[in-house]
Amino acid sequence: MKETKDTELLAAGTTVGYSDSDIKTLEWDEHIRRRPGMYIGKLGDGSHADDGIYVLLKEVLDNSIDEYVMGAGKRIEISIQDGLVTVRDYGRGIPLGKLIDATSKMNTGGKIDSKAFKKSVGLNGVGIKAVNALSIHCEITVWRDGLTKTVRYSHARLLEETEAVPSDEPSGTQVTFRPDAELFKGYAYKDEYVEAMVKNYAFLNAGLTLLYNKRRYLSKRGLADLLEENLTEEALYPIIHLKDDDVEIVLTHTAQVGEDFYSFVNGQNTTQGGTHLSAFKEAVARVIKDFFGKNYDYRDIRYGMSAAISIKIEEPVFESQTKTKLGSKDMEPDGRSIQKFLNDFLGKELDNYLHMHPEDTAAVMQQKIQESERERKSLSGVAKIARERAKKASLHNKKLRDCTVHLNDPKAKDPERTSIFITEGDSASGSITTCRDPNYQAVFSLRGKPLNSYGLGKKVVYENEEFNLLQAALNIEDGLDGLRYNRVIIATDADDDGMHIRLLLITFFLQFFPELVRRGHVFILETPLFRVFLPKEQRKSDNFMHAASASAKKKGRSRKKAGEEQPSQEPEVTNIYCYNEAQKQEALRQLGPRALVTRFKGLGEISPEQFKDWITEENIKLDPIRLRKEDNLSNLLMFYMGKNTPERQGFIIDNLVMDE
Repeated sequence: MKETKDTELLAAGTTVGYSDSDIKTLEWDEHIRRRPGMYIGKLGDGSHADDGIYVLLKEVLDNSIDEYVMGAGKRIEISIQDGLVTVRDYGRGIPLGKLIDATSKMNTGGKIDSKAFKKSVGLNGVGIKAVNALSIHCEITVWRDGLTKTVRYSHARLLEETEAVPSDEPSGTQVTFRPDAELFKGYAYKDEYVEAMVKNYAFLNAGLTLLYNKRRYLSKRGLADLLEENLTEEALYPIIHLKDDDVEIVLTHTAQVGEDFYSFVNGQNTTQGGTHLSAFKEAVARVIKDFFGKNYDYRDIRYGMSAAISIKIEEPVFESQTKTKLGSKDMEPDGRSIQKFLNDFLGKELDNYLHMHPEDTAAVMQQKIQESERERKSLSGVAKIARERAKKASLHNKKLRDCTVHLNDPKAKDPERTSIFITEGDSASGSITTCRDPNYQAVFSLRGKPLNSYGLGKKVVYENEEFNLLQAALNIEDGLDGLRYNRVIIATDADDDGMHIRLLLITFFLQFFPELVRRGHVFILETPLFRVFLPKEQRKSDNFMHAASASAKKKGRSRKKAGEEQPSQEPEVTNIYCYNEAQKQEALRQLGPRALVTRFKGLGEISPEQFKDWITEENIKLDPIRLRKEDNLSNLLMFYMGKNTPERQGFIIDNLVMDE
């Protein structure tokens, strides 16, 4: 209808006004507040590690880390209390005469010419300006050359600028900010996410002391500590640690399935990899292949490998402001390529290391490669048939309702938003499919309970139709480089069967694709457990007089009499969805004693209209599946999915929750 009306208007000669007054120029801070995604990614509330409040903290910390990298300051103090963040470093301090420019003028900073900060993360100081613009309160204090000065802002508007006065405090910078709660609605910093960030900074900067809420973090072995922290299987040989001025590399093999890589550029955790990670994967496989003088397949060399790489380059170019993927091809402008640099470094250092450790490292590594080769060849026939079957099925795959944007598409816009919901049954998948965002959200429907894959070989992935189709949908057979969705979301019912299916899927991913979990791609969809509402008839009776009065007033027949009691207004909220018992009780208090409660157990009970609000980018609630250092993967799977031991029975009984 809209199209018809627009056509009629145009046919009638009516046009929309367009003049000089329609051209507007936004101030830099207004642009950041209107389009925060361009600067910090998504907003969020702190429930996910990539939410905006953690990006704000990271932007401040990056500046402090850059000071340490340039040889100034060996200590950074971080405090987060009730949403107020304070970061104090002991670097050189921002030059006092440029304090306002550096904190509130776009395209102003000390990193532009790459002299003061030769190999820094940032470029022109956009980060601290974004923090300023997105905070209700931002205060920067600088100590430098025996003087101190402070500036205070609110939403990037200057409130106060103090005069420079003498001070005995050590040089450095302190940034205090409180994110704007109107943008970051209901936000709260989670200790586990901040701690993980601080640990990474410590691992990447050996010798740097970080204090987070008075807890001390210090790494002496750098990336070797990081790799050891993240291993969930025992290393088959001692971690190989290679280091030079602009590169640090650690690697080992474990009994794990697949490969596991961590990458960093100038201290920035590039979670999406980039040119440096691709170059490293190719270089390390080539050097190992040449060392043994065998025509090993690169896949066999990297199978079971855990490694981390950190490089420092001049003027890095990232594919987004959030700096999660490196786009640079060269170590410095018009200099050596990253590929050649890593080939030369590993060709010398890794080759030397393997020659110096023939028994405890090289022999064990070769044995692992040969085992991987035998396993791959034994599966080749089955895998070929399965791939052909999956290819044919993909043409008419009723299990997959795909989206248009994919994570592995280099031209995709906002690929981090891509998700795939794994559901049980047609009713649940039907509800999600109806209301999903077809650009970014795909749906994969399970036929029933998947196979318990614990203790089974990789062969089952190809022989089981559902597992094979799921693997093909995710495109992870040869690693995560081709992963088609950033978030793999398990969406099952909140009953016993749903929980069992959830456990079986997690087992499948941990058994055969643990790197998918380690990289933070697997989530549980949180859906409301209860609906607290006023029944329709109740709402009608309660508000009948109000409705009648409103109707009469509209017709001009209503007159307000002195002293006459006016009818009560209809409550704004008559329907509340609750995710836990505490929220249910609060909803009952809010709606009163006549409120009723519905308990959701199946996703099929939830209408598409209800689902639509719950799975939007702004409202979706996801519980990430994570692996910790103490979670030995083999032991973990054995305990939960192995034989029914007395220990597991005791655990189930102790943690049993009964519906009242």
